[in-house]
Amino acid sequence: MSELVLKGVPAAGGIAYGPAFILDKQEFIVPKRTIMPEEADCEIARFEEAIGQARLEINVLKEEIVRNIGPEQARILDAHLMVLEDPTLLGQVTSGIRRHQQAAEYVFFNVIKQYMAALSKIQDEYLRERAADVNDIARRILKFLTQEDKWHDLDLLQQDSIIVAHDISPSDAVGMYHQKIIAFVTDIGGRTSHTAIIAKSLRVPAVVGLKDATLRVSNGDFLIVDGKKGLIIINPIQPTRELYTKEQSKIHASLEKLEDLRDLPAQTMDGKRVSILANLELSRETDNVRKFGAEGIGLYRTEFLYMNRLDLPGEDEQYEAYRRVAEAVAPFPVTIRTLDIGGDKFISSVQVPKDMSPFLGCRAIRFCLERQDIFTTQLRAILRASVHGRIQMMYPMISGLSELRQANAILGDVRRSLREGRILFDDQIKVGVMIEVPSAVMTADALAKEADFFSIGTNDLIQYTLAVDRVNEKTAHLYEPSHPALLRMIQRTVDEGHKEGIPVGLCGEMASDPALALLLLGMGLDELSMSPSSVLTVKKMVRSLKFSDAQRVAEEAMQMLTGQEVEEYVTVQLNKLLPHLL
Repeated sequence: MSELVLKGVPAAGGIAYGPAFILDKQEFIVPKRTIMPEEADCEIARFEEAIGQARLEINVLKEEIVRNIGPEQARILDAHLMVLEDPTLLGQVTSGIRRHQQAAEYVFFNVIKQYMAALSKIQDEYLRERAADVNDIARRILKFLTQEDKWHDLDLLQQDSIIVAHDISPSDAVGMYHQKIIAFVTDIGGRTSHTAIIAKSLRVPAVVGLKDATLRVSNGDFLIVDGKKGLIIINPIQPTRELYTKEQSKIHASLEKLEDLRDLPAQTMDGKRVSILANLELSRETDNVRKFGAEGIGLYRTEFLYMNRLDLPGEDEQYEAYRRVAEAVAPFPVTIRTLDIGGDKFISSVQVPKDMSPFLGCRAIRFCLERQDIFTTQLRAILRASVHGRIQMMYPMISGLSELRQANAILGDVRRSLREGRILFDDQIKVGVMIEVPSAVMTADALAKEADFFSIGTNDLIQYTLAVDRVNEKTAHLYEPSHPALLRMIQRTVDEGHKEGIPVGLCGEMASDPALALLLLGMGLDELSMSPSSVLTVKKMVRSLKFSDAQRVAEEAMQMLTGQEVEEYVTVQLNKLLPHLL
C-alpha cells in the first residue's frame, strides 16, 4: 500500500505520528430483531440497565472534568444527563418494545432517529445543540445495549491517537483534556476557526479544512500530521517515517533550548521592550502562562464559561473563575474580554435570533448592549475579582465611539452599585477596546481619547477587512494576515493610540507566526499576545535582533503591494537575521 498525502489548512504547528481514531458522527446502523411477547420485560430491564450505565459513565466523566479542568466546563454534560431523564423519550422506548415486539436497541434506535430528524429541521441554534447532545447520549446507550465498542467515543482511547473528525465542537474539545490525543485533523475549518484555536491551547498539531479526510482515513491507519505545512500522510512509507522522526527530534531539541528564556524579558539587543503574553481559553490553562514564559494574559476568552450549558453562569461563579485566573498569574496582568458570542460561537442558555450572516449580526458588544442583564452580571464579577490581581478588561467588536460610551455607561452604573453595596473593586481598573472592524480603525483617533488601551484582534479584523469568512476552508487561501490593507490598518491603530499615549497590543493568531511577529515588532506594537506554546519562539526572536532591524523590515514591507510579496519578504528577512530560529 502506497502512502497518500492530503493537503489542508495548517492550524497548529508541530509533528505527530500514530494510529488514526475516527470520531464517528455517522448515522447509526442497528439490525432489526424481533422478540417474543414474554421477553418484553427482559428487554425493558436491559434498556433501563443501559440508561443506568450511561448515567454512571457521564457522572464519572463529569467528576473528572471538575477535578482536572473546573466546574464551569463540567456543566457541558448536564444536557446529556437531562436526555437520560426525559420521560417522553423513555416512555416511547418502553411502550415501543411491548407494542412492536422488537429488541430494546432497535426500538431505541428508531425513537432517536425520529428525534434527530425533527431537530434537524429546526433552525434555532439552541435546539441544534440539543441534537448533538441527543446524538452523543444515544451512542453511549447503544454501546451498552449492543455490547460493542464500535460506537466510537473518546473514552475508548487506549493508546496515543490522532483524532480524525468532520469537525471538533467545543464539547468535543473539553473532553480532549487528559485524553490520549496527540493530534487532530478535520474535514472543515480555517486557520483561525474555533477548533484551530483549541488545538493550540491543547498544544497538539492540527490540520483542518481537509474536505474528505474522514472518507480517506480508516480506523487504525498510521498517520503523520505536519501541522506547520498543513499535511497529513496516510500509511507513510518507511523513508517518510524516518524523515519525520528526525524532524520531530529537531523540534523537541529546539524547544528544550528555548526553556532557558522562560524568565527573561522580551527585549531587543538595542533595548526595545515588548510584552509577550498568552491567550487563554480555559481557566485550568493558567499553568501554561508561566510555563511557557508569558508575562501575563493578553486575552482571556470568557465565552467558555457560557457555552454548552443549560443555564447562564451567575455572578459568583464568574467571580470565582476570574479570581482564580488573576491569582494564578499574579503579579502579571490579566486582560479579560467581555462576552463575545455570535459568529461561530453560541450559548445554549440564551435564545439568539438566527442571523443570515452570523459574523455580521448580533454578536459581541452588540449582544451585550442588547442583553444588559447578562452584561451587568459579568461586569460585576470582573470588578469584584479585580482586587485579587492585575485585572483589566476590554470590549470586543467596538465599531465606534457610541458603542464604547454605551458600554462605559453601563460599567459606570455597575461601579456605583458596588460602591453602594460596600463591595471592594479596583477603582483604577483599565478598560480597553478591541480593534476588530475597519470602522474602529478609522475612528481610532476618537476611541483613543476615551480608552485606556487598544488590543487589535486580527482574527476578525482580517475577515472584516478582506470580506473572508475566517472559518470557511473554501476561502482559506484568501485569508491573508500579510495583506497590505491589514498592515495599514494595524499601523494606523498603533499611530493613533500612541498619539494619545495609550499602549497598543495585538492578540490575534497572527502574533504566533515569528515572521509576522518580526513585522509587528517593527511596526511599534507594545504587546503581542498569542497561544502559550508560541511564546518562547517569539521571545527568542525579539531577544536575538535589533529593533532598528525590525523597523527596517516593517518599513520595506509597508511599501509592498500584495500579501504574497510581504509574506515572502518577511520570511526571507527573518531567515537572514536569525537563520537558526525556525
